[in-house]
Amino acid sequence: MDDWMRWLVVAGVLVVLELFSGTFYLLMIAIGLGFGAIAALLGMSVPVQVMVAAVVGVVATELLRRSRPPMAVNSESARDPNLNIDIGQTLVVEAWQDRQARVMYRGAPWDVELAKGAADGAGTFRIVEVHGSRLVVAPA
Repeated sequence: MDDWMRWLVVAGVLVVLELFSGTFYLLMIAIGLGFGAIAALLGMSVPVQVMVAAVVGVVATELLRRSRPPMAVNSESARDPNLNIDIGQTLVVEAWQDRQARVMYRGAPWDVELAKGAADGAGTFRIVEVHGSRLVVAPA
């Protein structure tokens, strides 16, 4: 078996493994191995083939890593209506006790607390934050 065939067999095995892993990193290494096969077809020595495969694989992997969009870091995720459908919804609070209450919301009892600076009193309130199972509300 010629060198270029070996490179392509190993690249094919990596492509199959890639199908099971669900990442693209093995595919990038397989691309590098494909370039190793091209180097073998061009008659380059085995050390040069290995270097070509390694450099192309590393470069392709690094390009893949850099091509990902950055993970959105939202320090205000408790207030983001795009992440939580409860933000902006209204509820009725009958009575407050130490700026906290227990209300029925979406068919279940929830702990509610007033947002900073909000005045307590019975009435309709808008949800401004969600912390676990605790709703932070402000007057609507």
